[in-house]
Amino acid sequence: MSWFESFVLGLVQGLTEFLPISSSAHLRLTAAFADWQDPGAAFTAITQIGTETAVLIYFRKDITRIVSAWFRSLRHRRIRGDHDATMGWLVIVGSIPIGVLGLALKDAIEGPFRDLRLIATTLVVMGVVLGIADRLAARDERDEKDEKGGRHRAVRQRKDLTLLNTRDGLIFGICQAMALVPGVSRSGATISGGLLIGYTREAAARYSFLLAVPAVLASGLFELKDATDGHTSWPQTIFATLVAFAVGYAVIAWFIRFVSRKSFMPFVVYRILLGLLLFALVGAGVLTPHAGELAG
Repeated sequence: MSWFESFVLGLVQGLTEFLPISSSAHLRLTAAFADWQDPGAAFTAITQIGTETAVLIYFRKDITRIVSAWFRSLRHRRIRGDHDATMGWLVIVGSIPIGVLGLALKDAIEGPFRDLRLIATTLVVMGVVLGIADRLAARDERDEKDEKGGRHRAVRQRKDLTLLNTRDGLIFGICQAMALVPGVSRSGATISGGLLIGYTREAAARYSFLLAVPAVLASGLFELKDATDGHTSWPQTIFATLVAFAVGYAVIAWFIRFVSRKSFMPFVVYRILLGLLLFALVGAGVLTPHAGELAG
């Protein structure tokens, strides 16, 4: 891997990790379109450590408060009902599905799941799911405004994170686990799931970020042992991780502001168009389903 490739891939990772468009798919597609070798699942997992470090710093106050309350709740029963302590337990619960499935499907993640036809399918299907979830959230927001304006309608009150419970935390976790397939998108799946079970856009996005921290850091550390096989370009991988961290931090700040005011429809349209383009390129023979994949 050249330094230019590592810069571009780090930039792509940082730009796409937190947007609902799938960073793993974009890393895979960048390599395929540029006729580079697929950076592989290990490279993806390690560079994600950079973007998750950006999450740790951006949400450092929230994370410190949650971790502190969780540890104190282990010693003091009276603290266990505290919201921050509960959030600590719910992040653990929500991390179980991706941990179990990540280990069980490791070979598929590094092989068949990187087929461009599968990526095209997940881009389109999850784009439609995100679009439906976004429309439901927008409808509830309009109904609430109508009620406040004096036109009373049946309103589904959107939930914030103070109402998060074990069942919902597990649903978020199952949605996150779907992102083991490139093209699904960790943030896209968890935010869609959150919107479909009644949470606000901002609540779904915030919990998505918090839930990703243990999963991504664990995945990156787990992949380190495979990255020591002599095939990993460590200087370039570290450089890409630093680029992903810097860009990812800026994207978090922008995305949190965006979700509180805007619709996800631009991402929906982008996902569907990219998926259809990928289908067309593979169907026309411009790209093979395994273009740029690492040699076995």
